[in-house]
Amino acid sequence: MNAPIVGFGEVLWDVYPNGHKVAGGAPFNFTFHCHQLGHPAVIVSRVGNDELGRELREEVRALGLSDAFIQTDHSRPTGTVQVSLDAHKVPTYTITENVAWDAIAWDENLARIAGGCRAVCFGTLAQRTGTPDALRQLVMRVRERSVPGLVVFDVNLRGTQFPHKALSWGLSVCDWLKVNAEEFAVIQSETGLRWATTPNGPWSPCGVTIKTCGEAGCEVYECVAVGDGDSPGERVPVTTFFAPGVPANVIDTVGAGDAFTAAMLCLHLEGKPLRECARFASHYAAKVCEAPGGTPRIDRRELERATFGPA
Repeated sequence: MNAPIVGFGEVLWDVYPNGHKVAGGAPFNFTFHCHQLGHPAVIVSRVGNDELGRELREEVRALGLSDAFIQTDHSRPTGTVQVSLDAHKVPTYTITENVAWDAIAWDENLARIAGGCRAVCFGTLAQRTGTPDALRQLVMRVRERSVPGLVVFDVNLRGTQFPHKALSWGLSVCDWLKVNAEEFAVIQSETGLRWATTPNGPWSPCGVTIKTCGEAGCEVYECVAVGDGDSPGERVPVTTFFAPGVPANVIDTVGAGDAFTAAMLCLHLEGKPLRECARFASHYAAKVCEAPGGTPRIDRRELERATFGPA
């Protein structure tokens, strides 16, 4: 396999009110969309030694991904989430606790993937009981390589309180931070960090901060690190911009944020400017909203024509 993009965290069954279940979990949705966009991608997770776990592995493979980095837990069950949709098709999640993906462990597979992946994306849900050692080791090895991979922190608070340390650690190690508007406010409140407009322009504690605002679009803050050994963390602004939203005939918004992150990252890895990445990501996420579940099939070429016009 060529150097892949790695999604780390929960893979689970999203269970809808009618009993229908769909393979989900933010890192899994993200990984699927990277794969669908033409990039090698793997999901690092854990399922139970149960029927739901076996079915989930089958579904992962059916969607074109490998289950080689999905571990088996012999004491905890496979994760499930009860999904309900409000009048605006916005989901609410009831997430089962103490499940397999809470216990992802460091192993030889992870050590191998850390040595050659292009990027790793993780969220907060897999840190709900504390940041796993496996995640810390994966991220630090990716960052410390002679040619580092890109580290993406895609916050997914899901209306739940998370340890302050999880937010602070994620912010301290990521190159990209992706949040929605509500999470943006929580991070400012919980950590004291600010995305401020200075006399020289906007400032961000991360190299790139992407704040999505649903159908209203997204804001992107880009900064670069400067300074010497005495102040290596200082950053100065390069640019900030707003990308408008894209109208959609919404069925549900499950997975739309994960798809946005995947689309933006994939185009960035292909060398596209961030403005183009954000435009395409907005179209891609809108398309996901027009189908049930977080992993609908999308024709990339058709969507590129809709975003950028005929080639």
